[in-house]
Amino acid sequence: MYKARVEHEFSAAHFLSHYRGKCENLHGHNYKVRLWVKGAKLDEGGMLADFSLLKKALKDAVEPLDHSNLNDMAVFKNDPSAERIARYVFERVCEKLPALGIDSALLHAVDVFESSRSMARYLPDTTAVRE
Repeated sequence: MYKARVEHEFSAAHFLSHYRGKCENLHGHNYKVRLWVKGAKLDEGGMLADFSLLKKALKDAVEPLDHSNLNDMAVFKNDPSAERIARYVFERVCEKLPALGIDSALLHAVDVFESSRSMARYLPDTTAVRE
């Protein structure tokens, strides 16, 4: 089994409405996002997926988040946690990969780092059928 990873960064503000503590106040992060692909077969060039195309898909997925207040996005239901951001990015990348000639089934996980010490990972339920 092969795995490959690309990264992108973005900056955004948020607050967590259902949290009691410092994070219920508006604050910001310089997020780091890692996109993982996984598969058993390499293409004719010996690659699982082209890094430049993976980077493009990730950049395009993250672009709407950059320099925004994440609470303004309905998808996060006013609680834009790292976990919800990871799922959002995963789903956006999954939508973009086929147009780049990459099988979206290769998409394995998305990690979102709020800091060097705090991150969340989204992995899809592999027992469910992905559309």
